[in-house]
Amino acid sequence: MYLTRKVALTSMVAILFVIQLFSFLYPVIVSAKEQVIYVVKVEQTIDKGLARYLDRAFDEANEGDADAIILEINTLGGSVDAAVDIGELIIREQIPIIAFIKGNAISAGSYISFSADKIFMEPNSNIGAAAVRTISGEEVDPKITSFWASKMENAAKQQGKNDEIARGMVDPNVEIPGISKKGELITLGSDEALQYGIADGIANNRNELLKLLGLENARVEEVSLSPAEMLARLVTNPFVIPFLLTIGLAGILIELFIPGFGIPGIVGLSAFGLYFFGNYLAGFAGLESIFLFVIGFILMVIELFVPGFGIFGVIGVILLGSGIVLAAENSSYGFIGLTIALFVNTILAFILFKYFSYRGIWNHFILKEEQNKAMGYVSHDKDVNLIGKKGKTVSKLRPAGIAIIEGIRYDVVSEGNFINMGQDIEVIRVDGTKIVVREFEIKN
Repeated sequence: MYLTRKVALTSMVAILFVIQLFSFLYPVIVSAKEQVIYVVKVEQTIDKGLARYLDRAFDEANEGDADAIILEINTLGGSVDAAVDIGELIIREQIPIIAFIKGNAISAGSYISFSADKIFMEPNSNIGAAAVRTISGEEVDPKITSFWASKMENAAKQQGKNDEIARGMVDPNVEIPGISKKGELITLGSDEALQYGIADGIANNRNELLKLLGLENARVEEVSLSPAEMLARLVTNPFVIPFLLTIGLAGILIELFIPGFGIPGIVGLSAFGLYFFGNYLAGFAGLESIFLFVIGFILMVIELFVPGFGIFGVIGVILLGSGIVLAAENSSYGFIGLTIALFVNTILAFILFKYFSYRGIWNHFILKEEQNKAMGYVSHDKDVNLIGKKGKTVSKLRPAGIAIIEGIRYDVVSEGNFINMGQDIEVIRVDGTKIVVREFEIKN
């Protein structure tokens, strides 16, 4: 019994010793773990495609057990909606995020910077000027400005920055003595940002930044845009959209007027394909927008070959346009791009019709028959005596067509209704060169 107690006591002492030893060695073991830093570039225009790229990069950083994420920022801004999404993504992230401004963090770029845990800047870099503008550069509704100013203010306050300066970057009515006058947006250089507590430090390069953070020995992993993400960001750019749509419509128009072995048509359809594929990759275009475009295109082709009194064409144009607008990140981008493309192609269509209407597929839709006396056609300047005469249609009257009256072919027109081919007709009046007829039934 005594031996058993002695063994139990010895075991307990051994366990306590192991626990104490582990608690002593744990900090050493943790510090010996290789530190990992993920670097993600925030460049060019801020858009939804960038938001999706950052989401993927953050997932990779979590899988790689990163100690910090550095956002290397150099942008003149972009979409407010995309910036808000990115800001929320940064705020939710558990890994510390450092904004390193390498050049400019203007407009939406400044909001992304304020959302990060710390802000560092290269010498002579800038942050601020975050006024909201439309794609054409016009001022937006004051409610949108107020919303954006509030987002900037809250982001700065949450990270312990000067929220009044953040608001002054959006609202020109904010006046801060020594920093800005009323009517001016605040933009700070690196030295000013450090002076007023917006920046946490200045670093000449990435290596110097890592030293300031105590991460100079960390392994650096750069997350680059995939080819698909690069394509998506390119073709969804608001300034690229009108170009793609213009090329798409122009290719189809040229194919109609000028024979090109299908090359113009292929180029045009490829431009539309890039537009929809890029927006689909970026998560903007759903299958419904692509379906609307395809059905609209098919209806327009049907209108060319099977006349439907314009119904197929009108519905086709509406569906095609709807598909283009719905596929864009912002419907206004799609609408503006489509409007520009239609304007340019209207001019192109006029030029093509004037100089090339006798060539290409369009040539098949042009009436080439010539009316002359040798073929039995006569003028109608002395046809008043035809009133009351009977004849028969040799083509459908829609309402105009051709009829034979007393053995002679005449261009005639009905009273407005359609008359089938082979129908007996009667001349009811002659207005100048216009011979008006109506259906006539022969009674037995």
